[in-house]
Amino acid sequence: MRLAPIVLFAYDRPNHLRQTVDALRRNELADQSELFVFADGPKPGADGTNVRAVREYLRELEGFRSVQVIRQDENLGLAQSIIDGVTRICRSHGRVIVVEDDMVTSPYFLRFMNDGLELYEKQPEVISIHGFVGAVAEALPETFFLRGADCWGWATWQRGWDLFDPDGRSLLAALEERQLTRSFDFDGAFGYTDMLRQQIAGTNSSWAIRWHASAFLHERLTLYPFRSLVQNIGHDGSGTHCGESSEFEVQLADRPVVVSPQPIAENPTARRIIASHLRGLQSPPARRRWWSFLTPDRAR
Repeated sequence: MRLAPIVLFAYDRPNHLRQTVDALRRNELADQSELFVFADGPKPGADGTNVRAVREYLRELEGFRSVQVIRQDENLGLAQSIIDGVTRICRSHGRVIVVEDDMVTSPYFLRFMNDGLELYEKQPEVISIHGFVGAVAEALPETFFLRGADCWGWATWQRGWDLFDPDGRSLLAALEERQLTRSFDFDGAFGYTDMLRQQIAGTNSSWAIRWHASAFLHERLTLYPFRSLVQNIGHDGSGTHCGESSEFEVQLADRPVVVSPQPIAENPTARRIIASHLRGLQSPPARRRWWSFLTPDRAR
């Protein structure tokens, strides 16, 4: 198996970064994997103490086949950092596994990512592999496909990332012209279209909603596990745009997730279960918290 490089995006949270790296190191394939860390620069006029702490920690980072740290002199913001970094590594390696500095992974995360990338590499209908699943009320299939793409611990190929359109206006126009906004919103279960409108208006800078919309419009699918392989630890009040919440805590998978061939189509049972879970986030406070977690620069 040709292992995908891991791309980790970091900024100014050294304690979160340590937890993310420690969890990655405990993954089965970590010592065989290349790690690229994109460390964003400080904002103009900012103190920069935590940014320096992050960079100092990265000097001694080990436990992987190789480690390369790309340090930005200026602050790009998470959205541009991710877009630039994923583009760069896809071009040089053809595939990529993406994590951020507030994501703790199961020991089986890298195995699932690489198994999915390997099995579906030549299936153009599949755009990505995703590691996070919310704490849903019903049992999900071992693996399943949903239309669109996602952003908390994921992987893709060059051919998938080539479909990313950074132009939110163009994406929204296409969704409206094709009368897809309700379907895009999980049949009204959650307001992803509103999130895209907010990105266009400049009230968020989400790369994630544009990635989801790009995949959705191209009728591409993402592979998910039955239980989450990723825990987001960023909703502890440490980020600029998110407060404290335990609503999105999950139980990480305690065994490998088996990736085996299945029909390449959206799973209607999984879609119904996920839609029900998303409807539970429709209260204004819960929706605001969820949107803040999906909005890049939440820690910037």
